Amino acid sequence: MAPDLDELWRRFNQRLNGMFGGKGRPSGGDSGGGNSGGGRPAFRGNFHIPGGVGLLVGLAVLVWLGSGFYIVNAGERGVVLRFGKYLETTQPGPRWHLPYPVESVEVVNVEQVRTVEIGFRNNVKSKVLSESLMLTDDENIIDLQFSAQYVIKDPEDFLFMNRHPDEAVMGAAETAMREVVGKSKMDFVLYEGRAEVADRATKLMQGILDRYKTGIAISKLNMQNAQPPEQVQAAFDDAVKAGQDRERLKNEGQAYANDVIPKARGVAARLQEEANGYRQSVIANAEGEAARFRQVLVEYSKAPQVTRERLYQDAMQQVLSSTTKVLVDDKGGNNLLYLPLDKLMQAAGAPTQAAAAAAPKADEPTSQVNAMDSRSRDSFRGRDREARP
Repeated sequence: MAPDLDELWRRFNQRLNGMFGGKGRPSGGDSGGGNSGGGRPAFRGNFHIPGGVGLLVGLAVLVWLGSGFYIVNAGERGVVLRFGKYLETTQPGPRWHLPYPVESVEVVNVEQVRTVEIGFRNNVKSKVLSESLMLTDDENIIDLQFSAQYVIKDPEDFLFMNRHPDEAVMGAAETAMREVVGKSKMDFVLYEGRAEVADRATKLMQGILDRYKTGIAISKLNMQNAQPPEQVQAAFDDAVKAGQDRERLKNEGQAYANDVIPKARGVAARLQEEANGYRQSVIANAEGEAARFRQVLVEYSKAPQVTRERLYQDAMQQVLSSTTKVLVDDKGGNNLLYLPLDKLMQAAGAPTQAAAAAAPKADEPTSQVNAMDSRSRDSFRGRDREARP
């Protein structure tokens, strides 16, 4: 038969009172000496365990104290709270704190990179237009999707100064990006200024989060997609192509200019050098002529007649050196003997020209030259006889 629970509880209370020096109640109606144990109950044999309750209490205390051990892994920080109030921040390694409910610990990973997405969710095709559509400084609308990555730099502020960190980062990111885009032109945001826009937005985001003491540090801002709205995409593509054609033509013109201008500069430099050379040549010739004239003047002052005769002969030699007619003064008479030296020179050069043009027969040139020479001698002799008195 199972024992009565009430009876077991009563006996446990009696034994506990006996261990701490208390007096148990007498059983039944016995009020006197029926109990020889000094007021302790007579029934004690079945539940007597020496020191059992103290062992249990000590074991419970050890377990309670052991529950205060904890381990902080690398890249984490332990935030210890005493009755809910911040006490300290512990570094990686095995640690201990007063067990619950006196103290508790919150382990925060400070090296984990967390990401929030603005303008899309999980994929750039799943757009959130209420977040992605932004107005630029030139009153154009662009569709912008980007993501922000952040880490925890202050575990205390991260735990106690913000309730939803992802929402705080998302709100700061959207606010900062709208401000930067609102102060920039459309082409600057879409093309050449995307990196600068991301940098400016990152600095502005960090300033907002630091002002709210969120304990968050922005590590990187990624521009996922930036384009005009779908309704004007075709017109915008045409404008982009026109701009590209303009840049191409500008580059071609610049290339042509880079090819022509150096050549023109080279020709100009060459002409300038030739002009300088000609100037120096003329100056040198003039100086030489002047020096020669001074030397001639010195010689003329010494022998005027001889110098005049020599100058006359040099001048006549220079003038008549390019003529083909020669006049010989016959001192014995008043007639001038005419020598057709030009005809003789042409006759002497005729065989050479004929041989170069075509190869004639060998006997014909010889006979013709002999006949011409004989006729020339006869004519010269006849003229000589006529010229004599």
